[in-house]
Amino acid sequence: MIELRTSIRVARRRLATGIAVPTAVLAFMACERASSPTPGTAPAAVDTARSAQAAEPTDSALRYPFVPDPARTPGAALDVTAADICVPGYSKRVRNVPAEVKREAYAIYGVRSHEPGEYEIDHLISLELGGSNSLRNLWPQSFRTHPWNAYVKDALENELHRRVCAGTIDLAKAQAAISHDWVSAYRIYVHPNPPSPRARSKRSSHRRRPRRQPYVQPQAPVP
Repeated sequence: MIELRTSIRVARRRLATGIAVPTAVLAFMACERASSPTPGTAPAAVDTARSAQAAEPTDSALRYPFVPDPARTPGAALDVTAADICVPGYSKRVRNVPAEVKREAYAIYGVRSHEPGEYEIDHLISLELGGSNSLRNLWPQSFRTHPWNAYVKDALENELHRRVCAGTIDLAKAQAAISHDWVSAYRIYVHPNPPSPRARSKRSSHRRRPRRQPYVQPQAPVP
């Protein structure tokens, strides 16, 4: 009787051991699969991409000086048509922003002092798109911010004007795009990304390079 009980205990131990070992093996294999990267994906590259994506602000999160404050500068347009703005020289004829209005635009945004070439009083809806000279359409736009600045917005204004005059976009739609979110409009109508500062500085230096005066042979003084 004692021997029978001993045999039963030994059998139970062997059965428990036989079940536990495969279970442990299966659990270990499951952990290995969970920790292993997906084939063809580098974990370090994925983490870097996620960090960069999280660090880059979205267009909707941009604030002044990259974009104007919509409460201060909602944008305003004149009662004009595409035919009006596509006449050569239109912008020069309607441009009229007195110095006192520019000072008021700076004051509204709290810009009390600035260096030459740091800002420009810009029309949110550009004159070439039918924009108004009203204070509701003016804001101090920076030349020095990166990547979005006055140089980049100028490219958007020119492209939208070209499309309006070509008949590929409605004037009201162009005005709404640039006044609502000009950065997003740039990505849609010009390029997904702004130009690099290096490329822009090269173009600016090339445009600003002074002309060389033609060489003139000096004449002997008259006696």
